[in-house]
Amino acid sequence: MKRNIIVAGMALLFLSVAAWAEEKQEKQKILVVAAEYPSLTSGALSKAKLADLPEGVLLKTEDAEIKVESIDEQLKQVPEEMRKQLEKNKFFLLENAATEQLLLLAAKKTDKAKEDVEPRGAIQAYLKDIAARVEVSDEEVKSFYDENKAMVGGVPFEQVKAQIKQHVLQQKQQELVEEHIRTLGDRMDIQVSRVWTEAQAKLAMDTPVDKARASGKPSMIDFGAHGCGPCDMMTPILADMENKYAGKANVLFVPVREEQILGARYGIRSIPVQVFFDKDGKEIFRHSGFFPQEECEKWLKQAGGE
Repeated sequence: MKRNIIVAGMALLFLSVAAWAEEKQEKQKILVVAAEYPSLTSGALSKAKLADLPEGVLLKTEDAEIKVESIDEQLKQVPEEMRKQLEKNKFFLLENAATEQLLLLAAKKTDKAKEDVEPRGAIQAYLKDIAARVEVSDEEVKSFYDENKAMVGGVPFEQVKAQIKQHVLQQKQQELVEEHIRTLGDRMDIQVSRVWTEAQAKLAMDTPVDKARASGKPSMIDFGAHGCGPCDMMTPILADMENKYAGKANVLFVPVREEQILGARYGIRSIPVQVFFDKDGKEIFRHSGFFPQEECEKWLKQAGGE
């Protein structure tokens, strides 16, 4: 009996130690920026690891590091109006500063960074090589035309086929390059300060878009500008949908000329762009150009809008 009690006690002790070890391992699990702060970045630091870096060091990678004084110095050099936006978006400044360094490191691992090529030229050659992998099918061209007839003014397909193909090609190339940059952390060890990033994330989330994403409701965000033809065509659609989905979903317009940093954070390169998020704040779809109301409602419903 005594032996059985001892054995049982040892078994319980073993299970307790195992549970403690598992809990400790879970706490020490490496987190990346995009997983911990989904809307903070869509660029080169998306897959950067959150780490405990030395005081004053914001980013560390194979051959480089960026310190807090470097970011503060950049902030002093921007116009006052832009500075107000960047005060709450210092992580955006860090990402911009890091992107060129990270791409140059990536280029040096290929034959694109030769001794007689200056850094920017090496980066451009590296990205051009990535973009060259893209192809566009006739089906993709026709699909784009069918979805954007209003944008081309009803001109017959054959008359605009070549221009559309070039547009779709450039769009796909841009998407591929952006995805490559977004996943740099999968191919190299990039670390950012855990404590500093947490503080910056709290500041950066104070926007209508981020509040909508955290509301527990699906959202449609239209990034555009007043005076832009396709953007103005979206105005009555947004007004109608805002009334129709009041209390059920968020329908927002973001004027990117005034909210340049917010637009940049969300990877807006052309306007208008409609981005759809589910109730958990996860992006499920985005579209560039004028988007008919029936399509907007279709995707908002897929995001969970009733």
